[in-house]
Amino acid sequence: MSDLFSLDDNDDEERPGDGPADPGAGRRPRAPLAVRMRPRSLDEIVGQSHLLRPGSPLHQLAGAATTGPAGLSSLILWGPPGTGKTTLAHVIARGPGRKFVELSAITAGVKDVRRVMDQALSDRDLRGTTTVLFLDEIHRFNKAQQDALLPGVENRWVVLVAATTENPSFSVVAPLLSRSLLLTLKPLEEGDIRALVLRAVDDERGLASTVRLEEDALDHLVKLSGGDARRSLTALEAAAGVAWGEADAGEGTITVTTAHAERAMDAAVQRYDRAGDQHYDVISAFIKSIRGSDVDAALHYLAKMLEAGEDPRFIARRLMISASEDIGMADPTALQTAVAAAQAVQLIGMPEGRIILGHAVVHLATAPKSNAAYNGINAAVADVRAGRGQGIPAHLRDAHYPGAGQLGHGKGYVYSHDEPHGIARQQYVPDDLVGRDYYTPTANGAERGIGERLARIRRIVRGK
Repeated sequence: MSDLFSLDDNDDEERPGDGPADPGAGRRPRAPLAVRMRPRSLDEIVGQSHLLRPGSPLHQLAGAATTGPAGLSSLILWGPPGTGKTTLAHVIARGPGRKFVELSAITAGVKDVRRVMDQALSDRDLRGTTTVLFLDEIHRFNKAQQDALLPGVENRWVVLVAATTENPSFSVVAPLLSRSLLLTLKPLEEGDIRALVLRAVDDERGLASTVRLEEDALDHLVKLSGGDARRSLTALEAAAGVAWGEADAGEGTITVTTAHAERAMDAAVQRYDRAGDQHYDVISAFIKSIRGSDVDAALHYLAKMLEAGEDPRFIARRLMISASEDIGMADPTALQTAVAAAQAVQLIGMPEGRIILGHAVVHLATAPKSNAAYNGINAAVADVRAGRGQGIPAHLRDAHYPGAGQLGHGKGYVYSHDEPHGIARQQYVPDDLVGRDYYTPTANGAERGIGERLARIRRIVRGK
Protein backbone atom coordinates (compact mmCIF):
# COMPACT_ATOMS: atom_id res chain seq x y z
CA MET A 1 0.00 0.00 0.00
CA SER A 2 1.51 3.31 -1.01
CA ASP A 3 1.77 6.33 1.24
CA LEU A 4 -0.88 8.32 -0.61
CA PHE A 5 -3.37 10.81 0.76
CA SER A 6 -4.78 14.25 0.12
CA LEU A 7 -5.10 17.24 2.39
CA ASP A 8 -8.87 16.91 2.24
CA ASP A 9 -8.98 13.56 4.05
CA ASN A 10 -5.82 13.71 6.22
CA ASP A 11 -5.40 17.30 7.23
CA ASP A 12 -2.76 18.46 9.70
CA GLU A 13 -5.12 21.03 11.19
CA GLU A 14 -5.72 20.60 14.91
CA ARG A 15 -8.71 18.39 15.63
CA PRO A 16 -10.77 18.07 18.82
CA GLY A 17 -8.70 16.19 21.34
CA ASP A 18 -5.41 17.17 19.67
CA GLY A 19 -4.75 19.99 22.09
CA PRO A 20 -1.98 20.02 24.71
CA ALA A 21 -1.74 17.08 27.04
CA ASP A 22 -3.38 17.46 30.42
CA PRO A 23 -0.98 16.00 32.97
CA GLY A 24 -3.73 15.68 35.51
CA ALA A 25 -5.89 13.57 33.21
CA GLY A 26 -2.89 11.67 31.85
CA ARG A 27 -3.97 12.29 28.25
CA ARG A 28 -1.62 12.67 25.33
CA PRO A 29 -2.27 14.42 22.00
CA ARG A 30 -2.98 12.12 19.09
CA ALA A 31 -0.80 14.06 16.64
CA PRO A 32 2.94 14.48 17.41
CA LEU A 33 4.05 17.92 18.54
CA ALA A 34 6.13 18.41 15.38
CA VAL A 35 3.00 17.84 13.25
CA ARG A 36 0.78 20.10 15.34
CA MET A 37 3.36 22.89 15.18
CA ARG A 38 3.85 22.68 11.43
CA PRO A 39 3.68 26.24 10.04
CA ARG A 40 0.55 27.15 8.10
CA SER A 41 2.07 30.08 6.22
CA LEU A 42 5.48 31.30 5.14
CA ASP A 43 5.39 33.89 7.94
CA GLU A 44 5.47 31.09 10.54
CA ILE A 45 8.52 29.37 9.06
CA VAL A 46 11.77 29.82 10.94
CA GLY A 47 15.09 29.71 9.12
CA GLN A 48 15.66 29.49 5.35
CA SER A 49 15.72 33.29 5.09
CA HIS A 50 17.65 32.99 1.83
CA LEU A 51 14.56 31.38 0.25
CA LEU A 52 11.88 33.52 1.87
CA ARG A 53 12.73 37.02 0.71
CA PRO A 54 9.81 39.03 -0.71
CA GLY A 55 9.23 38.19 -4.36
CA SER A 56 11.09 34.87 -4.07
CA PRO A 57 9.76 31.82 -5.97
CA LEU A 58 8.39 30.41 -2.71
CA HIS A 59 6.39 33.56 -2.02
CA GLN A 60 5.02 33.48 -5.54
CA LEU A 61 4.09 29.81 -5.27
CA ALA A 62 2.49 30.15 -1.85
CA GLY A 63 0.51 33.25 -2.64
CA ALA A 64 -0.38 32.92 -6.31
CA ALA A 65 -4.13 32.91 -6.91
CA THR A 66 -4.87 30.55 -9.75
CA THR A 67 -7.61 28.24 -10.90
CA GLY A 68 -5.15 25.98 -12.66
CA PRO A 69 -1.49 25.09 -12.64
CA ALA A 70 -0.50 27.76 -15.18
CA GLY A 71 2.24 29.90 -13.72
CA LEU A 72 3.15 27.50 -10.90
CA SER A 73 6.56 25.91 -11.19
CA SER A 74 7.50 22.51 -9.85
CA LEU A 75 10.12 22.44 -7.11
CA ILE A 76 12.89 20.17 -5.94
CA LEU A 77 13.75 20.85 -2.30
CA TRP A 78 17.20 19.63 -1.29
CA GLY A 79 18.33 19.67 2.31
CA PRO A 80 18.97 17.67 5.48
CA PRO A 81 16.11 16.21 7.51
CA GLY A 82 14.10 18.60 9.65
CA THR A 83 14.78 21.74 7.60
CA GLY A 84 11.21 22.30 6.38
CA LYS A 85 10.82 20.46 3.08
CA THR A 86 7.46 18.88 3.99
CA THR A 87 6.33 22.10 5.64
CA LEU A 88 6.98 24.13 2.50
CA ALA A 89 4.97 21.65 0.45
CA HIS A 90 2.01 22.00 2.84
CA VAL A 91 2.24 25.80 2.78
CA ILE A 92 2.25 25.86 -1.01
CA ALA A 93 -0.72 23.49 -1.07
CA ARG A 94 -2.74 25.90 1.10
CA GLY A 95 -2.86 28.40 -1.75
CA PRO A 96 -6.23 29.08 -3.38
CA GLY A 97 -7.73 26.41 -5.60
CA ARG A 98 -5.28 23.69 -4.66
CA LYS A 99 -5.40 20.08 -3.55
CA PHE A 100 -2.55 18.40 -1.69
CA VAL A 101 -1.50 14.84 -2.46
CA GLU A 102 1.49 13.14 -0.85
CA LEU A 103 3.51 10.17 -2.06
CA SER A 104 6.55 8.57 -0.48
CA ALA A 105 9.13 7.21 -2.92
CA ILE A 106 9.84 4.49 -0.37
CA THR A 107 6.47 2.82 -0.88
CA ALA A 108 4.97 4.32 -4.05
CA GLY A 109 5.43 3.02 -7.58
CA VAL A 110 4.70 4.00 -11.17
CA LYS A 111 1.03 2.95 -10.84
CA ASP A 112 0.58 5.36 -7.94
CA VAL A 113 2.19 8.18 -9.89
CA ARG A 114 -0.03 7.56 -12.93
CA ARG A 115 -3.14 7.40 -10.76
CA VAL A 116 -2.29 10.77 -9.23
CA MET A 117 -1.60 12.25 -12.68
CA ASP A 118 -4.92 11.02 -14.10
CA GLN A 119 -6.86 12.40 -11.13
CA ALA A 120 -4.96 15.69 -11.29
CA LEU A 121 -5.81 16.11 -14.96
CA SER A 122 -9.49 15.50 -14.22
CA ASP A 123 -9.45 17.91 -11.27
CA ARG A 124 -7.81 20.58 -13.38
CA ASP A 125 -10.18 20.27 -16.35
CA LEU A 126 -13.43 19.59 -14.49
CA ARG A 127 -13.02 21.47 -11.21
CA GLY A 128 -10.31 24.05 -11.93
CA THR A 129 -8.24 22.64 -9.05
CA THR A 130 -4.47 22.54 -8.98
CA THR A 131 -2.94 19.38 -7.52
CA VAL A 132 0.21 19.88 -5.49
CA LEU A 133 2.01 16.54 -5.46
CA PHE A 134 4.52 16.23 -2.65
CA LEU A 135 6.97 13.41 -3.34
CA ASP A 136 9.21 12.65 -0.39
CA GLU A 137 12.57 10.89 -0.82
CA ILE A 138 12.52 11.28 -4.61
CA HIS A 139 16.10 10.01 -4.77
CA ARG A 140 14.70 6.56 -3.98
CA PHE A 141 12.81 6.53 -7.28
CA ASN A 142 14.73 4.87 -10.11
CA LYS A 143 15.02 6.43 -13.56
CA ALA A 144 11.86 4.80 -14.91
CA GLN A 145 9.84 5.93 -11.91
CA GLN A 146 11.14 9.49 -12.19
CA ASP A 147 10.42 9.50 -15.93
CA ALA A 148 6.79 8.70 -15.11
CA LEU A 149 6.56 12.13 -13.48
CA LEU A 150 7.65 14.00 -16.61
CA PRO A 151 4.29 14.21 -18.48
CA GLY A 152 2.50 15.65 -15.46
CA VAL A 153 5.27 18.15 -14.78
CA GLU A 154 5.78 19.03 -18.46
CA ASN A 155 2.07 19.64 -19.06
CA ARG A 156 1.51 21.09 -15.58
CA TRP A 157 -1.15 18.61 -14.59
CA VAL A 158 0.49 18.81 -11.17
CA VAL A 159 2.78 21.12 -9.29
CA LEU A 160 5.47 18.72 -8.15
CA VAL A 161 7.22 19.47 -4.88
CA ALA A 162 9.91 16.81 -4.55
CA ALA A 163 12.06 16.48 -1.43
CA THR A 164 15.46 14.85 -1.21
CA THR A 165 18.34 14.66 1.24
CA GLU A 166 20.79 13.71 -1.53
CA ASN A 167 22.38 15.86 -4.21
CA PRO A 168 19.80 16.15 -7.03
CA SER A 169 22.60 16.43 -9.59
CA PHE A 170 23.27 12.74 -8.97
CA SER A 171 19.91 11.45 -7.74
CA VAL A 172 17.36 13.17 -10.01
CA VAL A 173 17.13 12.64 -13.77
CA ALA A 174 18.20 15.60 -15.91
CA PRO A 175 14.83 16.10 -17.69
CA LEU A 176 13.08 16.48 -14.34
CA LEU A 177 15.75 18.84 -13.05
CA SER A 178 15.45 21.05 -16.11
CA ARG A 179 11.67 21.37 -15.60
CA SER A 180 11.86 22.28 -11.92
CA LEU A 181 13.26 24.95 -9.66
CA LEU A 182 15.99 23.62 -7.37
CA LEU A 183 15.98 25.15 -3.90
CA THR A 184 18.60 24.25 -1.30
CA LEU A 185 17.57 24.25 2.35
CA LYS A 186 20.12 24.72 5.12
CA PRO A 187 20.24 23.30 8.66
CA LEU A 188 18.51 25.66 11.05
CA GLU A 189 20.66 27.95 13.17
CA GLU A 190 20.58 27.63 16.95
CA GLY A 191 18.57 30.85 17.19
CA ASP A 192 15.94 29.41 14.84
CA ILE A 193 15.66 26.19 16.86
CA ARG A 194 15.42 28.17 20.09
CA ALA A 195 12.57 30.29 18.73
CA LEU A 196 10.79 27.19 17.45
CA VAL A 197 11.01 25.36 20.80
CA LEU A 198 9.81 28.39 22.77
CA ARG A 199 6.91 28.83 20.37
CA ALA A 200 5.93 25.19 20.85
CA VAL A 201 5.97 25.64 24.65
CA ASP A 202 3.54 28.59 24.53
CA ASP A 203 1.41 27.97 21.42
CA GLU A 204 -2.09 26.52 21.87
CA ARG A 205 -1.30 23.97 19.18
CA GLY A 206 1.74 22.92 21.15
CA LEU A 207 2.12 22.58 24.91
CA ALA A 208 0.00 25.67 25.62
CA SER A 209 2.16 26.83 28.54
CA THR A 210 1.48 23.64 30.52
CA VAL A 211 5.23 23.34 31.01
CA ARG A 212 8.05 25.71 31.84
CA LEU A 213 11.42 25.07 30.22
CA GLU A 214 14.58 25.74 32.21
CA GLU A 215 17.21 27.73 30.34
CA ASP A 216 19.79 24.96 30.58
CA ALA A 217 17.25 22.42 29.36
CA LEU A 218 16.48 24.69 26.42
CA ASP A 219 20.18 24.99 25.62
CA HIS A 220 20.53 21.20 25.71
CA LEU A 221 17.65 20.67 23.29
CA VAL A 222 18.93 23.35 20.94
CA LYS A 223 22.55 22.18 20.83
CA LEU A 224 21.79 18.51 20.35
CA SER A 225 19.13 18.98 17.67
CA GLY A 226 21.79 19.49 15.02
CA GLY A 227 19.70 22.06 13.14
CA ASP A 228 16.81 19.58 12.82
CA ALA A 229 13.51 21.25 13.71
CA ARG A 230 11.57 17.98 13.86
CA ARG A 231 14.12 16.42 16.19
CA SER A 232 14.05 19.41 18.55
CA LEU A 233 10.26 19.30 18.85
CA THR A 234 10.24 15.53 19.27
CA ALA A 235 12.82 15.83 22.05
CA LEU A 236 10.83 18.66 23.68
CA GLU A 237 7.71 16.50 23.66
CA ALA A 238 9.65 13.57 25.11
CA ALA A 239 11.21 15.75 27.82
CA ALA A 240 7.79 17.14 28.73
CA GLY A 241 6.48 13.58 28.90
CA VAL A 242 9.26 12.64 31.33
CA ALA A 243 8.47 15.70 33.46
CA TRP A 244 4.74 14.92 33.45
CA GLY A 245 5.44 11.35 34.46
CA GLU A 246 7.39 12.49 37.52
CA ALA A 247 5.00 15.30 38.52
CA ASP A 248 2.56 15.00 41.40
CA ALA A 249 -1.09 14.61 40.51
CA GLY A 250 -2.86 17.95 40.33
CA GLU A 251 0.37 19.93 39.95
CA GLY A 252 0.01 23.02 37.80
CA THR A 253 2.67 24.13 35.35
CA ILE A 254 5.38 21.49 35.09
CA THR A 255 9.06 22.44 34.99
CA VAL A 256 11.19 20.65 32.40
CA THR A 257 14.74 20.44 33.75
CA THR A 258 18.06 19.61 32.14
CA ALA A 259 17.80 16.10 33.56
CA HIS A 260 14.48 15.64 31.75
CA ALA A 261 15.99 16.96 28.53
CA GLU A 262 19.02 14.71 28.83
CA ARG A 263 16.83 11.67 29.24
CA ALA A 264 14.94 12.66 26.11
CA MET A 265 18.04 13.45 24.04
CA ASP A 266 21.45 12.22 25.17
CA ALA A 267 23.43 12.51 21.93
CA ALA A 268 23.59 15.08 19.18
CA VAL A 269 22.13 14.16 15.83
CA GLN A 270 24.80 13.22 13.31
CA ARG A 271 24.05 14.52 9.83
CA TYR A 272 25.78 11.80 7.92
CA ASP A 273 24.73 9.52 5.11
CA ARG A 274 27.23 6.80 4.24
CA ALA A 275 25.97 6.81 0.64
CA GLY A 276 25.31 10.52 0.22
CA ASP A 277 26.86 13.97 0.23
CA GLN A 278 27.83 13.95 3.90
CA HIS A 279 29.95 10.85 3.32
CA TYR A 280 31.97 12.65 0.66
CA ASP A 281 31.93 16.09 2.31
CA VAL A 282 33.19 14.85 5.67
CA ILE A 283 35.91 12.61 4.26
CA SER A 284 37.00 15.51 2.03
CA ALA A 285 37.24 17.83 5.04
CA PHE A 286 39.07 15.08 6.95
CA ILE A 287 41.77 14.59 4.31
CA LYS A 288 42.16 18.32 3.72
CA SER A 289 42.59 18.87 7.46
CA ILE A 290 45.38 16.27 7.56
CA ARG A 291 46.97 17.87 4.49
CA GLY A 292 46.71 21.27 6.18
CA SER A 293 48.36 19.91 9.36
CA ASP A 294 45.33 20.81 11.54
CA VAL A 295 45.37 17.82 13.85
CA ASP A 296 42.40 19.07 15.89
CA ALA A 297 40.14 19.43 12.87
CA ALA A 298 41.26 16.03 11.58
CA LEU A 299 40.39 14.38 14.90
CA HIS A 300 37.00 16.09 14.89
CA TYR A 301 36.09 14.73 11.47
CA LEU A 302 37.40 11.31 12.46
CA ALA A 303 35.13 11.34 15.51
CA LYS A 304 32.19 12.54 13.41
CA MET A 305 32.60 9.64 10.98
CA LEU A 306 33.02 7.05 13.69
CA GLU A 307 30.02 8.28 15.68
CA ALA A 308 27.90 8.22 12.51
CA GLY A 309 28.82 4.59 11.89
CA GLU A 310 31.27 4.98 9.02
CA ASP A 311 33.22 1.85 8.12
CA PRO A 312 36.60 2.22 9.93
CA ARG A 313 38.25 0.24 7.13
CA PHE A 314 37.24 2.97 4.67
CA ILE A 315 38.85 5.58 6.92
CA ALA A 316 42.01 3.48 7.18
CA ARG A 317 42.22 3.18 3.38
CA ARG A 318 41.97 6.94 3.03
CA LEU A 319 44.75 7.38 5.59
CA MET A 320 47.06 5.13 3.55
CA ILE A 321 46.39 7.21 0.45
CA SER A 322 46.97 10.44 2.37
CA ALA A 323 50.27 9.15 3.73
CA SER A 324 51.66 8.78 0.21
CA GLU A 325 49.86 11.64 -1.51
CA ASP A 326 50.38 14.40 1.03
CA ILE A 327 53.36 13.29 3.14
CA GLY A 328 55.40 11.01 0.94
CA MET A 329 59.14 11.07 1.51
CA ALA A 330 58.97 14.03 3.89
CA ASP A 331 58.22 11.35 6.51
CA PRO A 332 58.65 7.86 5.05
CA THR A 333 57.29 6.32 8.27
CA ALA A 334 53.84 7.87 7.77
CA LEU A 335 52.80 5.20 5.28
CA GLN A 336 54.09 2.52 7.63
CA THR A 337 51.90 3.92 10.41
CA ALA A 338 48.87 4.12 8.13
CA VAL A 339 49.31 0.54 6.91
CA ALA A 340 49.84 -0.71 10.45
CA ALA A 341 46.69 1.15 11.56
CA ALA A 342 44.65 -0.45 8.78
CA GLN A 343 45.86 -3.90 9.76
CA ALA A 344 45.30 -3.26 13.47
CA VAL A 345 41.74 -1.98 12.93
CA GLN A 346 41.02 -5.10 10.90
CA LEU A 347 42.27 -7.29 13.75
CA ILE A 348 40.87 -5.34 16.69
CA GLY A 349 37.62 -3.93 15.39
CA MET A 350 35.55 -1.26 17.09
CA PRO A 351 35.27 0.51 19.45
CA GLU A 352 38.96 0.11 20.33
CA GLY A 353 39.86 0.66 16.68
CA ARG A 354 39.17 4.36 17.20
CA ILE A 355 42.35 4.55 19.31
CA ILE A 356 44.46 3.15 16.47
CA LEU A 357 42.88 5.48 13.92
CA GLY A 358 43.39 8.44 16.24
CA HIS A 359 47.08 7.50 16.58
CA ALA A 360 47.48 7.39 12.81
CA VAL A 361 45.62 10.67 12.30
CA VAL A 362 47.83 12.48 14.80
CA HIS A 363 50.98 11.13 13.10
CA LEU A 364 49.84 12.11 9.61
CA ALA A 365 48.45 15.52 10.54
CA THR A 366 51.60 16.57 12.42
CA ALA A 367 54.08 15.08 9.92
CA PRO A 368 55.99 17.28 7.45
CA LYS A 369 54.19 17.41 4.12
CA SER A 370 55.33 16.76 0.56
CA ASN A 371 53.42 15.84 -2.57
CA ALA A 372 56.60 15.46 -4.61
CA ALA A 373 56.26 11.68 -5.04
CA TYR A 374 52.57 12.14 -5.95
CA ASN A 375 53.43 14.80 -8.52
CA GLY A 376 56.27 12.65 -9.85
CA ILE A 377 54.13 9.63 -10.74
CA ASN A 378 51.43 11.88 -12.19
CA ALA A 379 53.95 13.60 -14.47
CA ALA A 380 55.38 10.26 -15.58
CA VAL A 381 51.90 8.89 -16.35
CA ALA A 382 51.09 12.04 -18.32
CA ASP A 383 54.16 11.54 -20.51
CA VAL A 384 53.33 7.89 -21.12
CA ARG A 385 49.77 8.76 -22.11
CA ALA A 386 51.12 11.45 -24.44
CA GLY A 387 53.27 8.86 -26.24
CA ARG A 388 56.63 10.01 -24.90
CA GLY A 389 59.37 7.59 -23.91
CA GLN A 390 59.35 5.38 -26.97
CA GLY A 391 61.69 2.42 -26.84
CA ILE A 392 64.10 1.11 -24.23
CA PRO A 393 67.88 1.68 -24.51
CA ALA A 394 69.52 -1.47 -25.95
CA HIS A 395 71.98 -1.87 -23.09
CA LEU A 396 69.05 -2.17 -20.62
CA ARG A 397 67.16 -4.83 -22.55
CA ASP A 398 66.98 -8.49 -21.55
CA ALA A 399 70.11 -10.32 -22.77
CA HIS A 400 69.43 -13.78 -21.35
CA TYR A 401 67.71 -15.48 -24.26
CA PRO A 402 69.48 -16.95 -27.33
CA GLY A 403 70.08 -14.37 -30.01
CA ALA A 404 69.75 -11.37 -27.70
CA GLY A 405 73.45 -10.63 -28.03
CA GLN A 406 73.19 -10.46 -31.83
CA LEU A 407 70.54 -7.76 -31.37
CA GLY A 408 72.86 -5.74 -29.16
CA HIS A 409 70.82 -6.31 -26.03
CA GLY A 410 72.86 -5.70 -22.89
CA LYS A 411 75.90 -4.51 -24.80
CA GLY A 412 77.67 -1.75 -22.86
CA TYR A 413 75.59 -2.18 -19.72
CA VAL A 414 77.48 -1.03 -16.61
CA TYR A 415 76.82 -3.01 -13.41
CA SER A 416 76.16 -0.36 -10.75
CA HIS A 417 77.72 -2.30 -7.89
CA ASP A 418 81.07 -2.26 -9.69
CA GLU A 419 81.16 1.54 -9.64
CA PRO A 420 82.13 3.92 -6.83
CA HIS A 421 79.18 4.67 -4.50
CA GLY A 422 77.20 1.95 -6.34
CA ILE A 423 76.12 4.44 -9.02
CA ALA A 424 77.03 4.12 -12.68
CA ARG A 425 77.12 6.76 -15.34
CA GLN A 426 74.77 5.56 -18.07
CA GLN A 427 71.45 6.34 -19.75
CA TYR A 428 68.39 4.68 -18.28
CA VAL A 429 65.49 6.62 -19.82
CA PRO A 430 64.43 6.49 -23.49
CA ASP A 431 66.18 8.98 -25.76
CA ASP A 432 63.30 11.46 -25.83
CA LEU A 433 63.18 11.70 -22.03
CA VAL A 434 66.85 12.41 -21.35
CA GLY A 435 67.09 15.16 -18.75
CA ARG A 436 63.44 14.88 -17.75
CA ASP A 437 62.90 15.26 -13.97
CA TYR A 438 59.74 13.79 -12.49
CA TYR A 439 60.61 13.81 -8.81
CA THR A 440 61.44 17.20 -7.28
CA PRO A 441 61.98 16.85 -3.51
CA THR A 442 60.89 19.60 -1.16
CA ALA A 443 62.90 20.97 1.73
CA ASN A 444 60.42 19.54 4.24
CA GLY A 445 61.30 16.87 6.79
CA ALA A 446 63.39 13.93 5.60
CA GLU A 447 63.02 15.07 2.00
CA ARG A 448 65.54 17.85 2.56
CA GLY A 449 68.34 15.27 2.81
CA ILE A 450 66.89 13.23 -0.04
CA GLY A 451 66.96 16.29 -2.29
CA GLU A 452 70.65 16.91 -1.63
CA ARG A 453 71.51 13.26 -2.29
CA LEU A 454 69.35 13.12 -5.42
CA ALA A 455 71.15 16.10 -6.91
CA ARG A 456 74.50 14.29 -6.54
CA ILE A 457 73.07 11.04 -7.96
CA ARG A 458 71.69 12.80 -11.04
CA ARG A 459 75.05 14.47 -11.71
CA ILE A 460 76.79 11.08 -11.67
CA VAL A 461 74.20 9.21 -13.74
CA ARG A 462 73.87 11.94 -16.34
CA GLY A 463 77.57 12.82 -16.39
CA LYS A 464 77.04 16.46 -15.65
